[in-house]
Amino acid sequence: MKTIAIIPARGGSKRLPEKNTKLLGEIPLLAHSILYAKQNNAIIDEIYVSTNDDKIKKIALEYGVKVIDRPESLSGDLEPTVTALKHVLESIEYDVENVILLQPTNPLRPENLLKDGFDFYLKGNHDSLFTVSRNHQKFGKIIDGKFVPFNYEIGQRSQDLEPLFFENGLLYITKSEKILSDIIISKDAYPFEINHIFASVDIDTQEDFDYAQYIYKNK
Repeated sequence: MKTIAIIPARGGSKRLPEKNTKLLGEIPLLAHSILYAKQNNAIIDEIYVSTNDDKIKKIALEYGVKVIDRPESLSGDLEPTVTALKHVLESIEYDVENVILLQPTNPLRPENLLKDGFDFYLKGNHDSLFTVSRNHQKFGKIIDGKFVPFNYEIGQRSQDLEPLFFENGLLYITKSEKILSDIIISKDAYPFEINHIFASVDIDTQEDFDYAQYIYKNK
């Protein structure tokens, strides 16, 4: 039973055209996740890029990974990521136990993140694991033109806030049987906490990309 990495990278992004092939540093955005997967070959048996785009496919092949041609019916703006993962599993001919999802829009990851996360995933016998980071902001809602605090009381110090966490997108590990049931994060998924500047990089817009460039150059 194998562990594979899947990098879903469709073409046709509207907010940031051709984002997966834009150069972050000197290499395409997509390549950062490919190289990270290759650095973890003690864990990952095969690396797949799922795409509907010829330019993305060419880059993936140049970096020596396998490509699964994603049909246009699974490549729309509203199509959930799990359908691409499921399509990969249904397209290969051997049994897979674990799927590691590496999103190309989260290109920067701490070096030991996958090793530490995968060790915890195995030792805890979890069916899925995903990374989260603590948020220290003061949230509220605007109701009838008034600001109503959500996670704090007016005047409360930020360091005294009750902890809130966000799904940062850096890493997902899931049993293949869950993926085949259209699930990436199960009800019993373990939230693996990682508080690192890289968790703030998630690229959907040009502003996000500019910020990623800054972090990449300085960190």
